[in-house]
Amino acid sequence: MTDDWVKVYSSNQLYETELVKAILDDNEIGSIIMNKQDSAYLFGEIEVYVSAENAFNARQLIIQLKGE
Repeated sequence: MTDDWVKVYSSNQLYETELVKAILDDNEIGSIIMNKQDSAYLFGEIEVYVSAENAFNARQLIIQLKGE
């Protein structure tokens, strides 16, 4: 991953990050998921990254998704 990717969301639940990624993909914002959870104990975060140029729009979509 290059330096122009920005974390826009993180959760400890894989399904939440998959939902965010699907919403971003539906809105033509490319994203990747980086799973930083420990494989044995399942603690840690799963993060969603987008390119820096799409970060603002991605965050706005996530806010709408979460109803904040």
